[in-house]
Amino acid sequence: MWREALYIAKLIPSHFTVKLLVYNNSYRCQTSVTIIINYKSFLLPMSDIGIILLIMRKEPYTVGSIVHVVKRGARGLPIVRNESDKWRFLTLLYFLNDKNRPIDNWKQDIRNVKTGFHTIRPLTWTKPRLPMVNILSYCLMPNHFHLLLEEIEDGGISKFMQGLCVSMSSYSNLKYKEKGSLFQGAFKSKTIDSDYYLDLVSVYINVKNPFELYEKGLENAIENFDDAYAKAMEYNFCSLGDIGGDRSSLIISRHELLNYTPIKFKSLSRGFLLDKLKQIQEVAFE
Repeated sequence: MWREALYIAKLIPSHFTVKLLVYNNSYRCQTSVTIIINYKSFLLPMSDIGIILLIMRKEPYTVGSIVHVVKRGARGLPIVRNESDKWRFLTLLYFLNDKNRPIDNWKQDIRNVKTGFHTIRPLTWTKPRLPMVNILSYCLMPNHFHLLLEEIEDGGISKFMQGLCVSMSSYSNLKYKEKGSLFQGAFKSKTIDSDYYLDLVSVYINVKNPFELYEKGLENAIENFDDAYAKAMEYNFCSLGDIGGDRSSLIISRHELLNYTPIKFKSLSRGFLLDKLKQIQEVAFE
């Protein structure tokens, strides 16, 4: 079933336009529709119409949903340019996923604890850490990133993604003396609806994506699976070391449905990439 959520309302003297994001409940794919309404047909003040439109907003996920999220750079351009930018992405994944962090000066607080990437919570943060989402997998690529998130409170995914992307854009503009958004449009997402699809997405995020960074690309990585898998395990900016190895990053939340052994996940990845590559690639939902 399809449903709508208000995205933008633009008021013009004779009419107003409403841009809707339209979601499919089964697959959480989205498209947008723009409608034009002559406000003279309403027997209400424009302020009241605005209130009605805002009530139309709906969160696309429910608590307990597991959601694959993708965010891409504007015009396909890089979202990270060096190792420092990449490590900062991991820093944001951990420290922004905390409702009890201070709103102001949090970046200086964590730098005062230790320079570079770390997950040491400052002693001045007296309230316990309270995540907005559970991060189950992640992979940072040159011009986009993938996250596998669990909604643990109403609107948690939306709030977390907003904070993450605003912070990345602001930092990039300041550092590289640029203007505008680092990203293109809203993030894209699909809700996991079966154990099979969860396995598929887990391999897509943690293996297929880092395989694309292998020498001569994905096809060569699949042909040299064992070597490519070993290199992917060493890629710091992907959760394969946690999902398919013995790394225990504090960024990642463990989930009973992702309780793979290293041998099982490697075998699962090999089977998907060798025999079901087309299904893997369809996960991209461009």
